[in-house]
This record gives sequence, structure tokens and C-alpha cells, in this order.
Amino acid sequence: MANENDRIPCKTAVMPVMVHCGAKHVSREELAFANTPDGTRTWQPIPHDSLLTGVQFALERAGLAVTSESHALGRDGCRYFGLLRVSDGREGGDFGLTVGVRNSHDKSFPAGLVVGATVFVCDNLSFSGEVKLARKHTVHIARDLPQLIDAAVGRLGDLRRSQDERFAKYKVRELTDMAAHDLLVQVLDARVLPVTKIPLALEEWRHPRHPEFCEGKTYWRFFNAVTEASKGCDLQLLPRRTQALHGLLDAACGLTTLAV
Repeated sequence: MANENDRIPCKTAVMPVMVHCGAKHVSREELAFANTPDGTRTWQPIPHDSLLTGVQFALERAGLAVTSESHALGRDGCRYFGLLRVSDGREGGDFGLTVGVRNSHDKSFPAGLVVGATVFVCDNLSFSGEVKLARKHTVHIARDLPQLIDAAVGRLGDLRRSQDERFAKYKVRELTDMAAHDLLVQVLDARVLPVTKIPLALEEWRHPRHPEFCEGKTYWRFFNAVTEASKGCDLQLLPRRTQALHGLLDAACGLTTLAV
């Protein structure tokens, strides 16, 4: 992993999302001071900051710039989740790529990352699940992670193209109110949203708060209604939930073979 002396300067955290339920948002500088417990012969925890720095270096090697970031620690610093919004230098567009990074010092989950998209106009976040990695804290994790991170980051170009295709299809495929209501039931059954969030999603479908989604009743409008209602949910659950949402909408739009 990267040397702590080579840390990348902290950027302003501007993504207004709940990173962990009950966790504390921290700066990049504060993250560097999180304690890493001693390992054992079979369990080798790595510093949260070291993992993050390795991911940032891999992004930069791939020509991607981190434009904003947000970090949080939970369970007395034992659990970390961060978000990095990245730019590939393209102008315009409705969305940008976001990388979620997580790590634990209490054996609750492996070190890893998952990649998704953030819709610019509303900061709605979704994870596609098409690019991800997870590495348990076992022997040789420090040796293996750089290669695994580089491999995952190397697939971001393919992810961007698949997301372009996905969202373009969502924007042109029309959706009736009756079909939207039925789809909300499927959203509930698939545990994309808890039952308490369904009224908010329905209101966003009927009366979007952002004028960009008011014209035309499409799957794009529905997607943003559901992701708007997802704000405030524990981000640990968001990848699974939004992957399920993409599964529902992709199938309805004829994108069941979409993959990278």
C-alpha cells in the first residue's frame, strides 16, 4: 500500500450523504489518526488511510481526478466508509462516477470498494455493482491490494459506457402512473426502500422537486424519485439496494444483458 508520507491532500467534502448510521463524519486529516490494532498470524488489519491513499493513487494513474470526498468512522474508529467523486475530464453530462471505499478493524467486513454514479442535479447516489472488490484481512493483504485496486479502477471506463447506455435508455422509456405504482411495490418487495420511504418516492414521482425531472414520465424520472427517497439511508445498505433497483429497471427497459 501507499506510504503514509505520500498522502494526497484532503479535498473539500461536499457530498451530503449519510455515510454510516450513527457514524461520525471526519476530515481526511482526522482519518489518518485512526488507530490500527495489532494483527495476528492470520488476521492483518490495514490502516484506513493507507487503503484510501492506495485507491486515490490508482485513480490518478488511470487519469481520474478526485473532485470531492466524504469520510466517516464508526464503532470507535473500527469501521470506515468513504466516498470519492471522480472526474474523467469529460464536459457536460447528467452524472459522474463515485467510488465507495470501506475498511474495518473489527473483522465486520473486508477492505473493498464499489463504484456507482452520482446524478449532478440532485446528488442522488446509486451503485451499479459492476465494478467492486473485497479483500479479507488475511496474510498478504498489503501485497495483494494494490493489484486488485488497479484492476478494479481499470474497469471504470467500461462502467462509464455502460452507465451512459443505461441512463439513456431510462430517459426515453415512458412509464405510466399505473406501471410506476406497480413498480414501487416491486421496489418494496426487493427491499430497495423501506416501507416508510415509499410515500416520499411516490410524491417525488408525482411532483419532482427538481424541475429537470418534471418533463415526461419516464424510467429516468422514476429512478431519481427512488434515489431521492433513499437519501438518509445507511450507505452500508445502499449498494445492495440500488443494485436491486438497477436490476428492476434494466429488466423493464430491455437491458438485462448490460454488463462490463
